[in-house]
Amino acid sequence: MSWANRKGDEEYDYLFKIVLVGDSGVGKSNLLSRFVKNEFNLDSRSTIGVEFASKTVKCEGKCIKTQIWDTAGQERYRAITAAYYRGALGALVVYDISKAQTFENVMQWLHELREHADPEIVVMLVGNKCDLRFLRNVSVDDAKEFARRERLFFIETSALDSTNVDEAFEQIIYGCSKLSPSGDDYPNRLK
Repeated sequence: MSWANRKGDEEYDYLFKIVLVGDSGVGKSNLLSRFVKNEFNLDSRSTIGVEFASKTVKCEGKCIKTQIWDTAGQERYRAITAAYYRGALGALVVYDISKAQTFENVMQWLHELREHADPEIVVMLVGNKCDLRFLRNVSVDDAKEFARRERLFFIETSALDSTNVDEAFEQIIYGCSKLSPSGDDYPNRLK
């Protein structure tokens, strides 16, 4: 039995839900926009509630449709976003390398993620805005050490100039694909 799905002209083997979390203003929406549409919006506004976009990619010969959920970073939306962790296979926890407070808040985001998401979720720490290297307030070494200690993947990105954006999503998708047992009888993980 094949679990390939068909919706319109789009056929895929697996459907992965990935969430973007982190403080408001760290660039989650622009990371999503850069990955899905190869666009960057200098006038990007804070996300209200949750938005999502999809992109289908190939990974190890399988066609994977990703649903990437962009969650609001403001405190007042925390209760709303908690429900959206359910069913997620992957998460990008994003901070701004030029704002130390956004890195200091990563632990709170991880706590919330671990409280509401599947215990097997694949998590990547993402230091965004690496194009602002002269304004850096979070060292690469500190971020790498934190990621190692918390057992997270780690990468620095720039949605502005596209640095490592595709790589970040490709790594998280690959990590999610390793959660999936091989074989054609495996259903979608998105509920």
